[in-house]
Amino acid sequence: MAKLKITLIRSLIGRPEDQRVTVRTLGLRKLHSSVVQNDTPQIRGMINKVSHLVKVEEV
Repeated sequence: MAKLKITLIRSLIGRPEDQRVTVRTLGLRKLHSSVVQNDTPQIRGMINKVSHLVKVEEV
């Protein structure tokens, strides 16, 4: 299965609570932190919801 490296590149200050929860659920805590997740439809949906806050690379 493909892997995705997800990096938080924009701040969560002033963002709606649902976007904050989505970023936290992806495993991102601090600005410029990265996590590696499996490429699943659920993860893709979360990425689409906060695409303006994260950078995604295939690993």
